[in-house]
Amino acid sequence: MSKTKVDFSALEQYLPAGSLEHVLTFIHEHKIQLTITRNRSSVLGDYRHAHEGKGHRISVNGDLNKYSFLVTLLHEIAHLITFEKHKRNAQPHGIEWKTNFGQILALFIDKNLFPDDIRHALISSINNPAASSCSDVKLLRALKKYDARQEDIFFVEQLPLGQLFAIKGNRIFERGEKIRKRFKCKEIATGKWYLFSPVSEVKKAG
Repeated sequence: MSKTKVDFSALEQYLPAGSLEHVLTFIHEHKIQLTITRNRSSVLGDYRHAHEGKGHRISVNGDLNKYSFLVTLLHEIAHLITFEKHKRNAQPHGIEWKTNFGQILALFIDKNLFPDDIRHALISSINNPAASSCSDVKLLRALKKYDARQEDIFFVEQLPLGQLFAIKGNRIFERGEKIRKRFKCKEIATGKWYLFSPVSEVKKAG
């Protein structure tokens, strides 16, 4: 895993226009060591609390689009503030974190830094933010619109019923019916059924 400690003069390239000053206010106030990580498939960001002489440390994936980067960074700052207020007496994504994240989001939403679709998705979730933007389908769908999309990558919800698709590791599935909020898909090699988020990114197969 490759990380780069951020030169704050270069941080602006990762952020939406107009947001740098507001982000730096949090970074300086809480003495955050911010690190940009090139590639992590398992997480978008991470927070480590201050201990043993080390300050608060936050890392964010540098390959995110600017709006996803900012939302992820604010997510991790909410963890920091929750730890400062409650130490280990709060659940990682419990009511305390939700309250802090919602308050931080509200500050940035009021600055008109987001496109309307992302702004509306954030407003919808502000009173009960998801533990991850990846688990908030409405927000993830809005954020993904601003990715540098590859032409051969599709959301599961964009595929027709019965379409074969591949995920990482070259596992092949057949898209089935939508079950409540997810799609039931059969793995061809094993015949087992799995549930996929509507905005899981896959490649067509067959």
